[in-house]
Amino acid sequence: MNETTTENCIDICNKLLRGERSAVETYSQAIERHTDSPVRPELERIRMDHQEAVSRLSQAVRQMGGVPDEDSGAWGVFARGVQGAANLFGAESAVSNLQNGEEHGRSDYEDALSDEDVMPEHKAMIRDELLPRTQRHIATLERLEDYA
Repeated sequence: MNETTTENCIDICNKLLRGERSAVETYSQAIERHTDSPVRPELERIRMDHQEAVSRLSQAVRQMGGVPDEDSGAWGVFARGVQGAANLFGAESAVSNLQNGEEHGRSDYEDALSDEDVMPEHKAMIRDELLPRTQRHIATLERLEDYA
């Protein structure tokens, strides 16, 4: 791999990392709002998955010689605002918003898999761990939305 490809891979992994950090923040906000909700344990489990993804992507960026992004960027600010508004309208709206965020994450992972600058070992992590986890989150949130 040449230096440009490595830098592009770092940039892509940092973009995914920012999305995962945003997810952790957004789930934390939803969990705070739904302290007595029966959906809380599932939301906490999904948040832990996103925390693990933050760890894995941070490690990947460091292994390539990059510096992992420490915040969620503009997407995080937007997602927190949308989630805050959704929380005001009840559990169903909040769960629907979380599902939209997961679908956005799935799209980002699919884009990374088709990007020639993403190194094979990082594609394997996305394909084997992160994307399937995101797909499970979407299915879980669909169930929770019916329940909420």
